[in-house]
Amino acid sequence: MIALITGATSGFGYASAIKLAELGYDVVITGRRVDRLAQLEKEIAERYAIKVKTLCFDIRDRKACQTAWNSLTADWQQVDVLLNNAGLAAGADPFDKADIDDFECMIDTNVKGLLYMSKLVVEEMKKRHCGQIINLSSIAGVEVYPNGNIYCATKHAVNAITKGMRMDLLPYGIKVSSISPGAAETEFSLVRYKGDEAKANAVYNGLEPLVAEDIADTVAFIVTRPAHVMINDILLTPARQASSMVFNRN
Repeated sequence: MIALITGATSGFGYASAIKLAELGYDVVITGRRVDRLAQLEKEIAERYAIKVKTLCFDIRDRKACQTAWNSLTADWQQVDVLLNNAGLAAGADPFDKADIDDFECMIDTNVKGLLYMSKLVVEEMKKRHCGQIINLSSIAGVEVYPNGNIYCATKHAVNAITKGMRMDLLPYGIKVSSISPGAAETEFSLVRYKGDEAKANAVYNGLEPLVAEDIADTVAFIVTRPAHVMINDILLTPARQASSMVFNRN
């Protein structure tokens, strides 16, 4: 069994790669930070008797995605699970004050990158009439919140793409699921606030947020269901979060 994880250099992707390796999957790990990929490869190799393939490229670059995919031998292209994890939020400003470069970064990563990788992997899955795609969405794909504007739009798009994929790929026996986390403490907020640790930490004040391993466990739950079961969509939040804007903080 082979799993391909995008955005594996931190957070959900990193933890999910380890979890899938624990389940016995050989893993293809992708990301932009070669040092992080090497660290993850070493950690997995030391802990599990599986094979690891690393691909360092920018998922926003369509040609780079194709080149990375073409670099895999035919046996490595027989992907059983594609985890479309790569994504980010850039900025948290009102629409009229937001940076259009941030808009493009989020659209290119969260939507177009997901599409580029899915198109490549799906062609091989179709030939075998099997496979599973898991798209990492967000509570932002379920509810829009103030200053979320384009980030929320990209995750709404991920949810729509997931539903469309599920319908279109059904005849090929390909399962398509989404995971939509609420507040989760990873590099997410630090990236969103462009390195401002005070703002990033404030997101989780008074909460015990989700952590990367919670999402990895959710990925594991999805891929270990019986063949006749398809998990469509999972929304999970910390116990102290009821919606994108409603929290019970200490």
